[in-house]
Amino acid sequence: MAGGLDPATTPRSVLEQVGGRPLEVALVEGTDHAVVVADADGVIRFWNPAAETMFGHARADAVGRTLDLIIPEKLRGRHWEGYGHVMATGETAYAGRTLAVPAERADGTRISVEFTVTLLHGDDGAVAAIAAVIRDVTAQWEERRAQQRRLAELEREVADLRGG
Repeated sequence: MAGGLDPATTPRSVLEQVGGRPLEVALVEGTDHAVVVADADGVIRFWNPAAETMFGHARADAVGRTLDLIIPEKLRGRHWEGYGHVMATGETAYAGRTLAVPAERADGTRISVEFTVTLLHGDDGAVAAIAAVIRDVTAQWEERRAQQRRLAELEREVADLRGG
């Protein structure tokens, strides 16, 4: 294999390490997607560097606070209702699906995000935490919205031409 490791002949331990660190640690620290983990009470327990960039909160400021930190106020009731249901039942209708919602940055600005969730189970098998992998899609959302406005304008112009 030119320039790479052959998985068939490379010891598994080499494939699981990058720069002397576990592969998953390097991946989560280096991704441009925010990775946020909250415990059963919705308290943030993990906040990667991309989450700092995306939401504008330093890790030290985010860890130990609830997810209200990034959830717009008017959406919190619905969020916590669903979160409580997942923690009580261990089930989510959102596994394997990408969700799109507004979120809030430290400066109060709203952004559009898409995310997936993974339930993390404790030794007893119960859901102990929820991990979310999040990406900022604000630019795409704003572009789509501008296209929809332009389409509506063009449709009005065509209607005016036909009627006049």
